[in-house]
Amino acid sequence: MTIADNRKAFHDYFIEDRYEAGIALEGWEVKAIRDGRVQIKEAYVTIRDNELYLFGAHISALPTASTHIHPEAVRTRKLLLHRQEIDKLIGKVERAGYTLVPLNLHFKGGRVKCEIGLAKGKKQHDKRAAEKDRDANREVQSAMKQHRR
Repeated sequence: MTIADNRKAFHDYFIEDRYEAGIALEGWEVKAIRDGRVQIKEAYVTIRDNELYLFGAHISALPTASTHIHPEAVRTRKLLLHRQEIDKLIGKVERAGYTLVPLNLHFKGGRVKCEIGLAKGKKQHDKRAAEKDRDANREVQSAMKQHRR
């Protein structure tokens, strides 16, 4: 079940590979995510000390959050992957000029997972071409729909 999508990532990048990572969260964050109070549009994945971190994901606390904790909406959260996957991703990012972007947050077996994509940036003309293709496909679909009637 999808919680939050990052549609902007598909507009700004060519997604070449996808990985599913766990996220190290606090209890109040999980409750807020279940309530849909999360946004990953501005988020990205950083590499620090051979670990992957989700940076810029905004999780706003519920008004019923506990009084003895002080929720921080935008904090760096650790992503959990197997060591082989982490090493492979770090190698591609450092050598081949790839970027890691969060694509969506979803539940899997009661746990919150983050799908991250290995991406290459799009140039402005690539974005325009993708938009033109999308419009052409939309016109073809509507023409097919008209033809069926």
